[in-house]
Amino acid sequence: MKSKNKKSLQLINKIQKIRSKNNVNWMNILRLGFKHDPKAASKIMYNIYIDDQRISKLVKELYKISR
Repeated sequence: MKSKNKKSLQLINKIQKIRSKNNVNWMNILRLGFKHDPKAASKIMYNIYIDDQRISKLVKELYKISR
């Protein structure tokens, strides 16, 4: 059981490293978008926000099911 937990934590750490690099890239694209076309970038951000809310609701459902 411990080895599964250890392996899970190692994978989570790897994901975290990749996501942190990807988040920097994502923010750079966001800055570029707002610099060149703020109105379009704002609309895209709003759509991302709406989708993130939908994902959060699904995660809450998943959490409730697996408790």
